[in-house]
Amino acid sequence: MHFPDPLVRGTLLRRYKRFLADVRLEDGREITAHVANPGGMIGLKDPGIEVWLSPARNPSRKLRWSWELARIDGGLVGVNTAWPNQIVAEAVEAGAVPELADYDGLRREVKYGKNSRIDLLLEAPNRPLCYVEIKNVHLKRDHGAEFPDAVTARGTKHLGELAAMVADGQRAVMFYLVQREDCADFRIAGDIDPTYDAAFGAALDKGVEALCYACRLTTDGITVDAPLPIIR
Repeated sequence: MHFPDPLVRGTLLRRYKRFLADVRLEDGREITAHVANPGGMIGLKDPGIEVWLSPARNPSRKLRWSWELARIDGGLVGVNTAWPNQIVAEAVEAGAVPELADYDGLRREVKYGKNSRIDLLLEAPNRPLCYVEIKNVHLKRDHGAEFPDAVTARGTKHLGELAAMVADGQRAVMFYLVQREDCADFRIAGDIDPTYDAAFGAALDKGVEALCYACRLTTDGITVDAPLPIIR
């Protein structure tokens, strides 16, 4: 995934009201950027960190900037939760995710379950449908990535719906995309959301598969890199 336009560097002043951040650009201007991230952003919202913003292409948009990246401990971290579906879809189509190879068709945002849409639906003749739910991960504690960084009732619901697809004879995959390069493994943050942790374990017991991949990040774009082991 390549950013449509060159990113602009700035310094974070504050993140507030979940979807807003005040940033000082390098030319001295102070602007308010959109934050496409409903999570807690633990460790990613300290005033003074380096951030990278994308300019809005729509001239009538109220907020002219979107927060894309943060630099933490010398490395870039993707904070925009609007990108993971595209990043993973491109990787699957390029054959960069062996576990999801050999499917002829890929559709996005297909209705399923109870008022939900699956992120990716993979199809091939004489094979069960493959439902792929994608979650953005950017929380790091100690040496590993963790999800979620806030309570997520929606995420718990998705695990149950994936399990229902397996019960119906289909394949279901929970795909965790870590938008950073500095993690050795991945685990569920059970202390943050014990309900999600229990639902994850129950989903695995019912046949839902789990994958986790890290990313390679530059100010030009973000691509899927190597898999990370999932620790239970």
